Amino acid sequence: MKTAEIAQRFLDFFEKKNHTIVPSASLVTDDPALLFTVAGMVPFIPYLSGVVPPPYPRAADVQKCIRTNDIEEVGKTPRHGTFFQMLGNWSFGDYFKEDAIRFAWELLTAPEAEGGLAFNPKDLWVTVYEEDDEARELWLKLSSLPDERIQRLGKDTNYWSTGLPGPAGPCSEIFFDRGPEYGVDGGPATDDDRYVEIWNLVFMQYEITNVRSKYDFDIVGELPAKNIDTGMGLERIAFIKQGVDNMYETDQVRPVLDLAAQLAGKAYGQESHDDDVRLRIVADHVRSSLMLLADGVTPSNEGRGYILRRIMRRAIRSMRLLGVEGATFPELFAASRDAMKESYPEVETDYARLSAYAIAEEQTFLRTLAAGSAILDQSVVEAKNGGGTTLSGSEAFLLHDTYGFPIDLTLEIAEEAGLTVDRGAFDQLMLEQRTRAKADARARKGTIADQSAYREFRAHGETVFTGYTEMQTESRVLGILIQGAGTDRAAEGQIAEVILAETALYAESGGQVADKGVIVGPGYELEVLDVQRPVPGLVSHTVEVTAGEVSVGAPATTVVDALNRHAAQQAHTATHLVHAAIRDTLGKTATQTGSLNRAGYMRFDFSWGSALSPETRTEIEDIANNAVRDNLEVTTRVMSLDEAKAAGAMALFGEKYGDTVRMVDIGGPWSRELCGGTHVSRSAEIGLVNLVGEQSVGASNRRVEALVGLDAFRDLAAERAIVSQLSSSLKTPREQLPTRIAELAANLKAAEKKIAAFEAQALTGRLPQLVDSAVSFGTVRVVAQSLGEGASADDVRSLALQVRDRLGSDPAVVALASVTGGRATVVVVTNDAARERGLAAGALAKAAAGVLGGGGGGRPDVAQGGGTDAAALPQALEGIVSDVRTTIA
Repeated sequence: MKTAEIAQRFLDFFEKKNHTIVPSASLVTDDPALLFTVAGMVPFIPYLSGVVPPPYPRAADVQKCIRTNDIEEVGKTPRHGTFFQMLGNWSFGDYFKEDAIRFAWELLTAPEAEGGLAFNPKDLWVTVYEEDDEARELWLKLSSLPDERIQRLGKDTNYWSTGLPGPAGPCSEIFFDRGPEYGVDGGPATDDDRYVEIWNLVFMQYEITNVRSKYDFDIVGELPAKNIDTGMGLERIAFIKQGVDNMYETDQVRPVLDLAAQLAGKAYGQESHDDDVRLRIVADHVRSSLMLLADGVTPSNEGRGYILRRIMRRAIRSMRLLGVEGATFPELFAASRDAMKESYPEVETDYARLSAYAIAEEQTFLRTLAAGSAILDQSVVEAKNGGGTTLSGSEAFLLHDTYGFPIDLTLEIAEEAGLTVDRGAFDQLMLEQRTRAKADARARKGTIADQSAYREFRAHGETVFTGYTEMQTESRVLGILIQGAGTDRAAEGQIAEVILAETALYAESGGQVADKGVIVGPGYELEVLDVQRPVPGLVSHTVEVTAGEVSVGAPATTVVDALNRHAAQQAHTATHLVHAAIRDTLGKTATQTGSLNRAGYMRFDFSWGSALSPETRTEIEDIANNAVRDNLEVTTRVMSLDEAKAAGAMALFGEKYGDTVRMVDIGGPWSRELCGGTHVSRSAEIGLVNLVGEQSVGASNRRVEALVGLDAFRDLAAERAIVSQLSSSLKTPREQLPTRIAELAANLKAAEKKIAAFEAQALTGRLPQLVDSAVSFGTVRVVAQSLGEGASADDVRSLALQVRDRLGSDPAVVALASVTGGRATVVVVTNDAARERGLAAGALAKAAAGVLGGGGGGRPDVAQGGGTDAAALPQALEGIVSDVRTTIA
């Protein structure tokens, strides 16, 4: 039975039981405490907690989930996966235990011809909470299970709570017995992998408070509306129904595993346990990455993007450990798409975008691995040969800082080799790096190797740059450096610096980034990663050997990426136009202080003490584009520095000039600058200059940014589409849009004020409940509650004072909290009798704020504190209660 069919049978069954079928929510959850949807219940939390009235009394769904807390177990067990699907049926104050158990048993054991899953009852076991006699009796009544296959277990396995005050309750779990060949007898109580949990029925029936831990709390009483929350693992049902050993061998995952094995030349399940684990990691992680990309997550270095990047890079590295050095994502992602498209058609319709991100990430990381793995492997060998058991933090930091090699992969590789990493030293080096001032980017690139290493090469004379007139130049290899040390050759996969006698590739300078391209010769090919001038007159090419082996003295041909060069030339010439336009508009004191030009983009820094008005920005943009329209000729002349200055050429900030300079004219004297960069031959080739930003970059310095050429056109086209959409949505002509939007903003502000008033009124309505929640310790009454999201500090303080007044003259401490904008606030108030017992609001608030990672304090009667660790709010309130008990003891 295919996975998609199992899911559809589940939905069809519960639809017949009058459940509303709810589509899966995104993997990206709105819950601020979570990065992803980690469980089937996440989208329903507002209904289950009573915060939001449920729109239906009962529901069923198939929910996509991502969970990475057990990522190291992926591939090693039959059930751990980063992406999984939860089948769930839900009751919000409607049916309860009896129907939940009846529905579960019916679906599991009904024949397939009747829409069931046709499990044999003799293979099923059930656990119930040890004190839940009702659930046990219902199982005996509604199923054919004998008494011995209904086991009682404790709170650690069969009681559900969030670990916070609120709803909680016992649960009943259903297990499938895989048979004696998979483990020992004795049922789920043995905690053996033989018994696979397939369905969990949670009976939310109690209100809990004074939560001391997830399994230690006080039960206040039964909930007025009892809920059912169930979760059945789709992948677990699938691997059982499909007669395979684990989730990785099911129909939605196995195609990727098989293709990975084929690409690696491995026989899954027959050769190596370690290889099997790696193949399962690849299969799981490729699918997880595909599904995350489909929900809008893209690889990055933080948050959700970092999790995705880590998953993708674990898959890439696993393929390398299987012996595959090249790219595999184009094939693996296509296989996952085909396996998942029946359940999620969007992975096929949006595949071009999804695969582009995946392929780009793989290409980037393969380069990182080539550099980092070689270094790390050598460090591991040296450590083992020396009898060591630990890799130094400095080695791990070098890999991270210089080669972009992730620390988590360093830790994994070290662990596989039986070594540890000095993580404390690594973290300290990371901290020092963050606190140091950032060096100039060009200087960082120029210190790839000790400059003394270039001395012998520079002795041959200056590197001849032919790129002004040629896009391809023949030369020879003068030298090769690897990690700053000279060598006579570099082999495939290595990163090296190559010094040539001549080159057509432009080295980064004058604000223009280095060319892209390749260097080719007999039996080898090099991808150019960077081109720099480490010492004056010498050009160094940082390359990756993509094929063959390059050696000193070998013939070499530099080939420039023509499209990238042309786009960079457009941007560089546009920078000259913008510079001239700024000086024409603002005056001769607006001088250049820096620039950056790359394909499709330019930025220009200049000395100026105030922000540019919109009118000034428009004028600068118009002048530059008028120059484009006029198709001005761009000419270059080489002359002495004195001649160039006499001709009125501008010498630019931060540049050093020799006796002979290159002067670039645009439209004759209209723009005349000393410049070593590459340019278009006429200004019309630029196409378009679109100023997109202006900002301060330091005292008396401003920066403008612009898109150039096709990039500029695309940006304007996107703006046009937005304006058209707004005009259509608001039914307003585009010239009236500013007025219409201003009106809407004013209306929104007025509505927000009304909402704030309603929220304050709603808080006041909670007064009786808060008073009733008071807990007595001797004669002292304590209220310590969180009001949830949104309440302002003023509202919390007002409500706390009202609660204190309602509690009367006996000693009373009231601590109320809220979260706004991710920051937690706690207000503590005490009455006279409490202060006589030594209970001061200021001290209590200060202690709570410390738990929240912030500060606080105040008067003995009223005080406030807060911090950025909103997740620690329950512990902060618990700490107040504990401090009260300690003080009065």
